Amino acid sequence: MRYFITLSYDGTRFHGWQVQPNGISVQGELQRGLSLLLREDIQVTGAGRTDAGVHARMMVAHFDIDREVDGRQLAYKLNRLLPQDIAVQQVERVDDDLHARFSATSRTYHYYIHTTKSPFERHYSCPLGYVIDFAKMNEAARLLLDYEDFGAFCKSHTDVKTTLCRVTAARWHQTSPTTWYFEITANRFLRNMVRAIVGTLVEVGRGRMTLDDFRRVVEGKRRTDAGESMPGNALFLVDIKYEGHNGRINRKP
Repeated sequence: MRYFITLSYDGTRFHGWQVQPNGISVQGELQRGLSLLLREDIQVTGAGRTDAGVHARMMVAHFDIDREVDGRQLAYKLNRLLPQDIAVQQVERVDDDLHARFSATSRTYHYYIHTTKSPFERHYSCPLGYVIDFAKMNEAARLLLDYEDFGAFCKSHTDVKTTLCRVTAARWHQTSPTTWYFEITANRFLRNMVRAIVGTLVEVGRGRMTLDDFRRVVEGKRRTDAGESMPGNALFLVDIKYEGHNGRINRKP
């Protein structure tokens, strides 16, 4: 029987989602809690792999077990057992062929920045202390929808089989006179992709890169041509959608 877990976490003290040999991870904490409560070794598969310091307002993971469990009670007990920086919203039975990673049709990330010094924004937003043209950055962001190969924004020396992605939305949103966030939705993301895209868009916003330069970076597919990767503390995974039921998870009746 397959169960989906919907959870959120503050990634500040974690070495990313994936289990690490010498560091604490969200996946490791979740597996430890499930294994203790269900009294057997439980392995979970996540919808993606957030990097060290990156947060998730919504992450989905699945696990398999050969008996039925009470999802509501399991979610309650997990929340009592897990550390305060991980919260489980629900545990639900799903069709056995539904996969947390491969069945997802889209994922959405937000990257937050602020343009003046702020003691309250600093933990979850990136400070940019210079003049930046967000209108020009939005022009560049729209160009991302014209491409499918994002090798220019993929971390070097990774074992990905393809750098093809389908970006369906990419835009900067202003939330106050000094705060903004970049929203991007795609069917899949490469390692470090969002932070590399934001870093390159910032180069456009600062006037260091033209729109034609930005196009050449994407078309060149070389990571060395793109901008620097932005800090992970300002990046949030915010949504994951699945096929059917208006994008909601196809629950087992």
